[in-house]
Amino acid sequence: MVKTLTKPGTKGKTEGASRWFVSPAWIAGAGVGLLAFVLYLLTLAPTILYYTDEMKDSAVLPTIAYTLGISHPTGYPTYTILTHLFTYLPVGDVAYRVNLASAVFGALAVAALYGAGLRLGRSIPAALAGALALGTSPLFWSQAVIAEVYTLHILFLVTALLVLLVWREKREDKYLLLAAAVIGLAMTHNLTSGLLLPTAAAFVLLVEPRKILDWKIILKGIGVFLASLLPYAYLPIRARMDPVMNVEDPSNWERFKDLVTGGEFKANMWAFGPEELPARVAMYLDYLTDELHWALLIAAVAGVAYTLLRDRAAFALLALPYAGFLIYALEYDIEDIHYYFIPTYAILAVWASAGLATALRGASRLGARTPKLRTTAVVALSILALSIPLWGLPETYRTVDRSEDYEGRRILEAVVENTAPNAIVLQHRGPLKYMELVEGRRTDIQVWNFAQPNGQEEGVEAYNAIQEGRFYILYPNKGKTRQFEDGGYKLVPVEGKMLYRVDPGEGA
Repeated sequence: MVKTLTKPGTKGKTEGASRWFVSPAWIAGAGVGLLAFVLYLLTLAPTILYYTDEMKDSAVLPTIAYTLGISHPTGYPTYTILTHLFTYLPVGDVAYRVNLASAVFGALAVAALYGAGLRLGRSIPAALAGALALGTSPLFWSQAVIAEVYTLHILFLVTALLVLLVWREKREDKYLLLAAAVIGLAMTHNLTSGLLLPTAAAFVLLVEPRKILDWKIILKGIGVFLASLLPYAYLPIRARMDPVMNVEDPSNWERFKDLVTGGEFKANMWAFGPEELPARVAMYLDYLTDELHWALLIAAVAGVAYTLLRDRAAFALLALPYAGFLIYALEYDIEDIHYYFIPTYAILAVWASAGLATALRGASRLGARTPKLRTTAVVALSILALSIPLWGLPETYRTVDRSEDYEGRRILEAVVENTAPNAIVLQHRGPLKYMELVEGRRTDIQVWNFAQPNGQEEGVEAYNAIQEGRFYILYPNKGKTRQFEDGGYKLVPVEGKMLYRVDPGEGA
């Protein structure tokens, strides 16, 4: 007898089917997560990073994690707490450990996405292909090898989807409570995860409408959800402890509310009108085709059609957050908008699993009367499905590989060795706070950001430092260079095109 997985919403009918599910399926899930982790580990940044357009926060987040500081909007309390735990690992330096956290979150997200795809499509090869589609996509992979917040965001998202799909199969209230906890934690990491609340409600309503009227489970769910929001308390409590890294100081209600809802970035939200939407969608499609193979996109479209026609609850589970995340990103006027598309790629990968599973079932039916032909067709299609996300693996590996990226360390050594005592060093979101606060080196240096000096007192201090030859700037941009030159100063290279000393000019 052929052993198969049960259909969504039903319980296993044979002990053999249950054993079949637990053994190969879970091994495959662990395997794809482990494969992703190995790839991320091999390409992981080995130490502190630096500011670029692709890594805006990667030089700052390790210091915030180590010192239990407070980040820029939206604060990221859960990320800070979790990555702080990684700083105790006895491997590499602190920055490496925080980079490693991204790899762990990313690998777990890949495994969870496999689980969601498996519950939806009931096909191990299809679920593996969907998980690999996200795990080996260039953008997601690039975020799994540096200190960044995106892999944890996706881990929470796909875990919530997985738990809700498990609930549909098991019909046990504990999974609804677990979903409430995951969604709450997801919101403390990224407030846009609140999209999962109406998604979960719609899913439960479509699967088991009576649950919406079960006041006991509703009250328990609300309690669990509110408890899972506790990481938010970290922000005002820690702010009042005066941490050395306190970007926004959310020590009172108004500042706290402003921080978690986006701070200064709120001005960039909902920035486009209907007439600009076609161009924004075209931009999204350009990014999308760079991340997911065209064959996987076709499979995702097939998955959308299948869930819409045959599994309306699953369609709602995926379509509602997909639409929400996409609209939010399309309306966000920010330079690095492509990172905000990653949640949509994850959901499309789940849909691709469903579409590939549908194709595999079709191949099986085509050869139903000829077992050998059926087996050959299914095996061939399974191999093809698994090969598609791995097709560009070598090129992606080379593109995202940061295993030899020691530029951040080079910056630190240049500043440590080549700046005068009591120097002032100007940087833009660079790694110098890590040098001082994590490694305890050159604590005599004042680290200023590019907005400084921003007052008369600081202006006098900067002037005196320039006259005494102890004012430096890291990677000056054109605007900053022009500002100094217009003031009659000159930039003298100290270390290549990296570190410059600001000297008095003839008229300064």
